[in-house]
Amino acid sequence: MAYEAKNFERLIGLNGFSDQLLKNHFILYQGYVNNTNKLDEILKGFEKEGKFRTPEFAELNRRFGWEFNGMRLHEYYFENLAKEPREMDKNSELFKKIIQEFGSYEMWEKDFKSMGAMRGIGWVMLYFDQKAGRLFNVWINEHDVGHLSGALPVLVMDVFEHAYMLDYGLKKADYIERFFKAIDWEVVEKRF
Repeated sequence: MAYEAKNFERLIGLNGFSDQLLKNHFILYQGYVNNTNKLDEILKGFEKEGKFRTPEFAELNRRFGWEFNGMRLHEYYFENLAKEPREMDKNSELFKKIIQEFGSYEMWEKDFKSMGAMRGIGWVMLYFDQKAGRLFNVWINEHDVGHLSGALPVLVMDVFEHAYMLDYGLKKADYIERFFKAIDWEVVEKRF
């Protein structure tokens, strides 16, 4: 069954994100969906033909993780944004866990934002490790490097240039501030 791109047009008009930036980002996301489906079909064909030991089979399998994660991470990212964002519930289990793990909400936010402002491209994610009951802010380099195996993505922030350069130029910190003002904490809390 092929993956279908989700419609995130509801974000058009999001304060601090130009319509052009969002439309470009949606097109990029659509590319990940398309490439995930193409690679899936090609790999199924290779499997039917018994081409398991070919260099093409190996490389396309490696590429599949890049395309799939590019698709899925963008979905998480767009889903945790809203034109009318909801604030974090100070009585929520997530808020309590952030306090327990980081000492205060402010310390967690400072850590997350600082990670996002680091030089480089990638993603910053708040992950929940269910087995240990721990929260971690994690830098994801590229789409397929740095994920915590088995941990749940709770909050996802895109820090590839395409997410902010059109509107903010090199002012990544300004983008991060705007991102925080657009978080739909209700969605984030449900993930937790």
